[in-house]
Amino acid sequence: MNFDFKFRKGLFMLFLGLPILTWAQSPTDELMMPTKEICFLGNYEFGEFDEYWEGSTLRVNGTIAKVQRKTAMLMAAYGVIDKLNVYVGLPYISTNSTTPNGGKFAGASGLQDLSVGLKYEVLKKQSEKGEFSALASLNFSTPVSNYLSDYQPYSLGLGTPQLAWRAIFNYKWNNGIYLRGVGGYIWKGYTEAEREYYYNQGSYYTSWMDVPSSWNYELVLGKWFFQNALRVELNYGSQYSTSGDDIRAYNAPQPTNQVNMDRVGAFAHYYFPQIKGLGVLASYSQIVDGKNAPKMTSFGLGVTYQFQLLN
Repeated sequence: MNFDFKFRKGLFMLFLGLPILTWAQSPTDELMMPTKEICFLGNYEFGEFDEYWEGSTLRVNGTIAKVQRKTAMLMAAYGVIDKLNVYVGLPYISTNSTTPNGGKFAGASGLQDLSVGLKYEVLKKQSEKGEFSALASLNFSTPVSNYLSDYQPYSLGLGTPQLAWRAIFNYKWNNGIYLRGVGGYIWKGYTEAEREYYYNQGSYYTSWMDVPSSWNYELVLGKWFFQNALRVELNYGSQYSTSGDDIRAYNAPQPTNQVNMDRVGAFAHYYFPQIKGLGVLASYSQIVDGKNAPKMTSFGLGVTYQFQLLN
């Protein structure tokens, strides 16, 4: 294993704690599924980066050139009651780089983590100028395949259980403009590396690494058009790890590193008036600043279909 690959080993894992996908009726928005209705989402996302932050210093990828990540996501949202929704999602991921270190390192592919979540509408209040809503969500994810979490930068994921608590506040004016704020804490457990020693402000003779938890925030400005057939959003998101160390010079990145990042993006979802329940969506995001993180650009396309499941 040469120095260039070792230096990036673990880097791709570190950005996985910040969700980049924006979903319809997701655990992070204000939309609620009506009672006994279900919505399926099929989404494809392509992301790549050729620069990353080593600590706070921006570096250029070397022999591995552009690292690419393709994600096919299937998710379902179901309205248990009007104020309580349940979510289930499972992604299939494929990774590679345009120059995989002279062909010595192949990418990886397979199922990543099963995600199960709940969202509850705590408050909804109508006024003369608009509508305010407050919601809370809880989401748990865990690996469903035996992928190698330490095979970086091609690993499918963190290889650790995660539990996310989020608070969601949304205000929608009568003209269709809305403003949404999301704040959450994501607890991350331990991941098993493919080595028996690592350094994290001290020596650890174990293969188990404690992945830092994080605070995550998002601010969204959006608007509904064409009698609520189209919604368009501009968003800003950030992640701040609660602990962790920096990538050390002449050493590989690792899951114990502190990962901070800022992301901007855009999202659009169109609901076909002529075909009840059918919609299409598109998304874009760019990580613009970070610490021990990749400068990732992502594009996504998806299809949604909503219908009454039970009478």
